[in-house]
Amino acid sequence: MKHISPNQVAGQTAVKMPTRRALAKQQTRAKVLTAARRLFSEHGYEGATIRDIAAAAGMSTGAVFANFSDKSDLFREIMSDDMSALAESMRDAAPRGRSVDDCLLKMFTAGYAFYKSQLPLARAAFSVSWAPQDGPVLRNATQVQVLLEQIVEQLTLGIERGELSQEAEIKLRSQMLFDAYLSNYPQAIFEGWSLDALQSRARDQIRILLAGARRG
Repeated sequence: MKHISPNQVAGQTAVKMPTRRALAKQQTRAKVLTAARRLFSEHGYEGATIRDIAAAAGMSTGAVFANFSDKSDLFREIMSDDMSALAESMRDAAPRGRSVDDCLLKMFTAGYAFYKSQLPLARAAFSVSWAPQDGPVLRNATQVQVLLEQIVEQLTLGIERGELSQEAEIKLRSQMLFDAYLSNYPQAIFEGWSLDALQSRARDQIRILLAGARRG
């Protein structure tokens, strides 16, 4: 008879618990990320140094570099986490729409609401996104593609429901809609536009960009 290990239940191996060292490393990363998020929000990307982030986290710069290769690596992880949460918020908002226009508007509004409470961090993200060295990596991140795919999904559903023409040029219109979505952030970040104002502008942009795709 085959011996069954105490770590096996119903033919499945029990999940291996992380070691104390692994847990300590996770806690260190979490502290660094929390401190970095605050300093990036307060001082922008350029103004926040690794030395300042380490001090705010209560550790040495060596401990920071043991977990992140450099400041851009640290910032990308913060942005990656944010964009994943942003994509989830927009995905949850879309089904509440009554039409393709309304679904897209609810997605965009959810995105603006997500960053409205942390505009300084959004400002830092925009600054980095157009930097020659780190910008391309951030703009082409997997999470950005996920956001684009969600717009593609809404246009595809619009075609299936008969709201949009089969010749709607989904790929191009999706990119144009995403660009329009991003174009409103400067108004929020630098001009203090309210959520209602952003929503109103986005509604007009969506209407215009979908005008040529309506089913006749």
